[in-house]
Amino acid sequence: MTRYVDLDAAATSSASVRVVQAVQDLLPWYSSVHRGAGAKSRYTSARYEEAREGVLRLVGADPRSHVAVFTRNTTEALNALAFRLDLRPDDVVVTTAVEHHANLLPWRRHARLRVVDVDSRGTFTPEQVVTALDRSPAPRVLAVSGASNVTGWVPDLAAIATAARERGVFVVVDAAQLAPHRPIDMTALGVDALALSGHKMYAPFGSGALVVPRHVLRHGEPLLAGGGAVRAVSFGDVVWADAPDRDEAGSPNVLGAVALAAAADELRSDWPGLLAHERVLTEALDAELSTVPGLRRYGPSSGDRLPVAAFNLEGVPHGLLAARLSAEYGIGVRSGCFCAHPYMARLLDLTEKQVERFHQDARAGRRQLPGAVRASANRATSIRDVIALGEALRAIAATPEDGLRYRIDVHGDHVPPEVRDHVPAGA
Repeated sequence: MTRYVDLDAAATSSASVRVVQAVQDLLPWYSSVHRGAGAKSRYTSARYEEAREGVLRLVGADPRSHVAVFTRNTTEALNALAFRLDLRPDDVVVTTAVEHHANLLPWRRHARLRVVDVDSRGTFTPEQVVTALDRSPAPRVLAVSGASNVTGWVPDLAAIATAARERGVFVVVDAAQLAPHRPIDMTALGVDALALSGHKMYAPFGSGALVVPRHVLRHGEPLLAGGGAVRAVSFGDVVWADAPDRDEAGSPNVLGAVALAAAADELRSDWPGLLAHERVLTEALDAELSTVPGLRRYGPSSGDRLPVAAFNLEGVPHGLLAARLSAEYGIGVRSGCFCAHPYMARLLDLTEKQVERFHQDARAGRRQLPGAVRASANRATSIRDVIALGEALRAIAATPEDGLRYRIDVHGDHVPPEVRDHVPAGA
């Protein structure tokens, strides 16, 4: 029996015991919020609003000036914010080449992007951001990741946000990766708005949050229109509710919100212990990967980083490497471009012609695309897990011929011969 090693925390994290307990405690009382007169509805409504307060506490937001809006995830939060800022096609949003697609595509839909590029290590400096902020026309928004989901790099948010605020630029942080790993104080950092996801921080129950100044949501229509977002409706008129109700149309994910708040409270209870553990994990990852023959690692090797590593092994396609780690060693990692295609193109040093071919292949439905393998850890990861990864990679590097028995299935995945293809019914 092979022990499973979960090194895919940057994609999603398992629910913690405390989170599961919070959900189980609520289930017998689960009801609709804000609309029922019964005891169950009143209790559920109270827990839902308490959850909102818990999210604000996690990120150091002032409840007098900011509000937490519950969303499905970070992606929905950033889409909602991009819509609500009333951007125009000629408006400029400064962002970076590090970003996850969730912090690129919504802004691109509503405005023009001005991208801060990265160096060969996949990093940029606050000075580069300042240069982009000072270009004409002046930008309206700075949208930046709090931590890279590919390399684990943590940019200097304080310096970046301060420079933007001094220039009157609205600062948005994608904190999907940052929130589970670092304490956040929006007020101290000078960050205006922030988005995060529960499934990255031990609460995989389908909820995320947008923390934003109340005045941003005071006027205008929400991204989603429907019940609960209004005060009055006729066929010719609508009177919208105040924030946050205006931006939470429909029956909310109460269980997800309560789970998210429980995770937030749990993280706040022991930041020193978590940070110390993750420093050890990061050092262990560095040590193990440095001993693997033919391994190329992407991203910075120093500075503030999360326990995340992106790499390739010479002569082994990234999909095959991930498959061998799983099938032969029970190690779960991720391979591909990690919803950060522009960043990966730079890390892989792809030429413009290669990127164009990448897109052509994607349009043609070809699945063997450039990428890397990512191993990512969190507080549930042990040093034993990291050592197991190093041992497995060294073994794979020494036995490249074993990869020849793998084949590519109908989904484009590398699988050993004992695994049969699953073809959907009717195909």
